[in-house]
Amino acid sequence: MRQLAKRLDMLDARLDNMDSIVTSLVERVMGRPLVMEVSCPNCGQTIQVNITSGVRLRGKE
Repeated sequence: MRQLAKRLDMLDARLDNMDSIVTSLVERVMGRPLVMEVSCPNCGQTIQVNITSGVRLRGKE
């Protein structure tokens, strides 16, 4: 039983670390404008889509 509890604690710690990394990455991406370029399948013209955000993400409270 102790070994199972220890493994669950290790898994919980790993998930917390992954959550922190993903949150940090999203905050960096959301802080800068993102430009997406798509080619039209019919005419071949390049279409640019600018994505920006004014929303700040909150960490765990």
